[in-house]
This record gives sequence, C-alpha cells and structure tokens, in this order.
Amino acid sequence: MTFEILHTDIHSQARAGRITTGHGAVETPVFMPVGTQGTVKAVHRRELTDDVRAQIILGNTYHLYLRPGLEILEKAGGLHSFSGWQGPMLTDSGGFQVFSLAENRKLSEAGAEFRSHIDGSKHFFSPEKVIDIQRSIGADILMAFDECCPGDADKAYAKRSLQLTEQWLDRCIRRFDETAPRYGYEQSLFPIVQGCVYPDLRTRSAEYVAAKEAGGNAIGGLAVGEPTETMYEMIEIVNGILPKDKPRYLMGVGTPANLLESVARGVDMFDCIMPTRNGRNGQLFTRLGTVNMRNCKWAEDFSPVDPDGHSFVDTAYSRAYLHHLIRCNEILGLQIASIHNLAFYQWLLGEARAHIAAGDFTGWKNGMLNRLSQRV
Repeated sequence: MTFEILHTDIHSQARAGRITTGHGAVETPVFMPVGTQGTVKAVHRRELTDDVRAQIILGNTYHLYLRPGLEILEKAGGLHSFSGWQGPMLTDSGGFQVFSLAENRKLSEAGAEFRSHIDGSKHFFSPEKVIDIQRSIGADILMAFDECCPGDADKAYAKRSLQLTEQWLDRCIRRFDETAPRYGYEQSLFPIVQGCVYPDLRTRSAEYVAAKEAGGNAIGGLAVGEPTETMYEMIEIVNGILPKDKPRYLMGVGTPANLLESVARGVDMFDCIMPTRNGRNGQLFTRLGTVNMRNCKWAEDFSPVDPDGHSFVDTAYSRAYLHHLIRCNEILGLQIASIHNLAFYQWLLGEARAHIAAGDFTGWKNGMLNRLSQRV
C-alpha cells in the first residue's frame, strides 16, 4: 500500500491524497460504507459502485468470524470473492464490538474472552488470532486489536486500557510480520491510537503508534460519549504527532459536519453506520440540512427526493412516495434512504477533495457547515 499527498490547504490541515492498494486506488479524504457482515445493509453491489460510487468498504472481524465463519470465507477465496466486491476493503479488528459486549466479556493481557451475541457461545480473541482472522478474510487494510475505552472512563481506567492496547499492538505487529497474505495481494496493518479524552494519554499513544512506522494509522475511541469539541481536541493532538506522509483513519465518525471538521484537522479516512442506520429511520442528509421523511409535511410533496441528484434514487422517486414507504416500513424506502445518504457522503468528501485542490477548502467548509446544521 502506498499513500501520496496531492494537495494541501493553506488555512487548515486538510489534504487530498491517494491510497493505492492491491485492489485499486482510493482518493482521499474518503468515506467507507460499513459492510459489517459482508454487505452494506440494503444496498446492492451494483448500487455501491454505480450509484453510491464507493471507493472502499469496511467489514468487521467479529461478525464475519461468527458468521459465515472462516472456513466458508477461505473456501470462497476471501471476502472479496465471497461478496463479489472487487474494490479495496478494510476490516475492523472487532475491538469495538468486544467493547460493546461489556457484560459478556473478560479482558486480560492474553486477550478478550467473550460470548457470542448470536447464541451465547464462548470465544477468545488474542491479538495473534485477530491478525490470523483478518488474513483469512483478506482485506487490503487490517486493524490492530485494541480495547476501545469508554468516553467517560476515569483516567486510571484509561491508562490501564492504553497499556493493554500497546501490549496487544506489539503482538499484532509481530504476528503480522511473521505471516503472509492468503490470496495473492499485499495487506497493510494500521495501529490504533487510544487514550480516551486525556491529552497526555493521547500524546503518549500517538507517539507510540508513530514509532511503529506502519503503512497508515487510525484514531479510535472517539465518538463514544465524549463532547464533540473534546473529540476535535483529541484529533488535533494526535494528528500533530502522527506522520504526515501516512493516511490517518478516524474510526466510527460520524455526521457530515464531523467529517468536514475532521478533514480540516488532517483526517483522510472515515467510516460510520450513520448514513445507513439513520436512513433506515427516515432521516436524509442533504446539502441544505437534514430531512425527516416521516414528517407529514412530505405526504403531498411530489418533488424529487433530492434535486441535487447525488444518485439515481434522488430523482427517480418523489418525497411523497418515499414518505409513504418509510411510514409503511417498506424495504424499498429503507433502500432509497440508505443509497441517498451514502451517495451524499461520497459527494460531500468529493467536494472536499475538489476544494482542497482549488485552494478554497476552508471558506467552502464554513459555508457548508452552516447549511448542514439546518432542519429542512
């Protein structure tokens, strides 16, 4: 994997670049649709490529390990072959999912013991096993195994958690270095910066991660309950330390405004379930603000879903029709809203890239933030 910076913004830390993987190039800043279980919910592969124009998608180690399981994935030739997605792919290590199972897991230096959310069966993830699983899944970018510390954790807990994450990172790197890719193309391992909301812990973690000289680096443990301004403060601290010539991936974030503010602080890669989850609940993100398609005021609005036309669904259907589908909980309504939101996120970061290249990113971003905050 390689990364080159093509343009930078003189008024912020924003940059536009290109990541090149064994499955193609990715223009950054980029949003990665979340395909947790090998699929982006309610979206066909053709829609992902032709309408959403996704460049790279994300899969999840925890979920894919449980279902369909490694035996099936290996027989298929990896997740690319199994799912039919032939573009770049990243896998989360499963650390966040294990974190979310707080009542059903036990952490130790050895790893994490947890019970499946599906059938209650007991499993164990060590750093070495997580690397092996991701090798079998076959993603282009693998994530190190970490503990995702709660956003409201006290400092003593956050410090212990960071120590565990550092120990696990070293073991992940050793395992990665002593194993080979499974399916004939190179893979890259990203360490994850943790440290909760404590500047000194974030600094320590960023320095520890930067010293590993990995192909790219991630920022984890944010957008998990801390105030938004604190999240931005942590990003600034971390990105002031992480190497500028490697891509920076902010995990699990977020709203359109979060994306633009984070791009301005030097982030290159994002993922979040928000476009599809909120879409399934009837919320659309648009250039003029957010739209709640459940509101009765759309019942007789026969104008397009979004005149901007970021994907075919925006002009193929009316707001009245989408309102009807959402209110009836019809699957097509969930699909339309999900496709629209994913396409809007792609458009938004595509515009960010264009304005970084044009040299007017900061002014454009500030104007866009004012509009995004509106309720339509």
